[in-house]
Amino acid sequence: MTSSLLDNPFESFWWAGFECTDQLNCFGNRVDFLTITGHLQDLEADYTRLTPFDIRTVREGIQWSKVEKSAYQYDWSTVKTMLAEGKRQGIQQIWDLCHFGYPDDLTPLHPMFARRFAALCRAFVRFYRDLYPDEPLVVTPINEVSFMSWLGGDVRGTSPYCTNQGWEVKLGLMRAYIEGVAAMREIDPAIRILTTEPLIHIVPPFRATPKQVSEARRADENQFQAIDMLAGRIAPELGGSLNYLDIIGFNYYYDNQWVVDHSLYLPWGDPVPDPRWLPLHRLLIRAYQRYKRPIALTETSHPGEHRPHWISMIGRECAAVIRAGIPLWGACIYPIIDRPDWDHLHNWHRSGLWDADHTVTPPRRVLYEPYARALLQAQQVMKAVRGN
Repeated sequence: MTSSLLDNPFESFWWAGFECTDQLNCFGNRVDFLTITGHLQDLEADYTRLTPFDIRTVREGIQWSKVEKSAYQYDWSTVKTMLAEGKRQGIQQIWDLCHFGYPDDLTPLHPMFARRFAALCRAFVRFYRDLYPDEPLVVTPINEVSFMSWLGGDVRGTSPYCTNQGWEVKLGLMRAYIEGVAAMREIDPAIRILTTEPLIHIVPPFRATPKQVSEARRADENQFQAIDMLAGRIAPELGGSLNYLDIIGFNYYYDNQWVVDHSLYLPWGDPVPDPRWLPLHRLLIRAYQRYKRPIALTETSHPGEHRPHWISMIGRECAAVIRAGIPLWGACIYPIIDRPDWDHLHNWHRSGLWDADHTVTPPRRVLYEPYARALLQAQQVMKAVRGN
């Protein structure tokens, strides 16, 4: 790796993630979570609320379907407003260019998908550099390719509403991802690329047959397909390269470990854990050893009353990774503000540091105090390990 790839670009170890999906949900309805959660309307206050938690880095999204309403015609006005507020408050923004949403006339199976996405990437970097020519820029081209491929390609949960097409959707997304990285690097070789893929653990059932053991091993290995494509290890015809591996981010939730036939999720908080369950630090260390790149925990949260216990566990597990000498550069609470279900918008998850009071519009933020106390304690654990 070059010395620039070894430089940590993040302003804080703890990050806040604002839900920004603009996807078509399972009913074919476009959702806009920047507006539904009230983040756009309450942007200034949302950033100010992060100060007591020493969070200076956030994940945001441009919402591709909003920016490019006509092919190759871009409206950056909302993004410009968000950039200005981040700049004013000293908040570092990591930008998702595609976070669960495409323009109405595109799907990953469309023959022009990659070309349109690469053009978007070029336009974004030019727009950003016109405003801020010298500041570090961290971009996630496409969020969770593996999950989007499954949701849209296998279970008809979003565009292109297919079954048994997950591999083809993944190829389409990664072709666009790789062409997008190449396009951005042409304009700005110093741009940092943050991948964000699910981190999972799939196991066979007890008393498994050899076939079930093999299926579990193959399914578990498949979680790395997208990053391996980016690196050129799989489907090299897409143009992937080891040079495109920069910061490897992983998204991890309470239901990310399961039995291969989906008959059981492995519970994370049992006093006597399932012997097949693996602690997070082991999963992160395994992923690091696969790619030998700096890593980040780019999404993590838990719904309901178990939030404090979850973030306490996250703090301990991140500390264990640091103690092992692994360059873990960040942990993102995602979502930082509560959000609803994509398909059933009346069902809010109660998974944020702030809950939502729906008696007013936009929703008022209500700090969940037990979660806040646990987060501050987890931050102290990390400070003790990191020395800052």
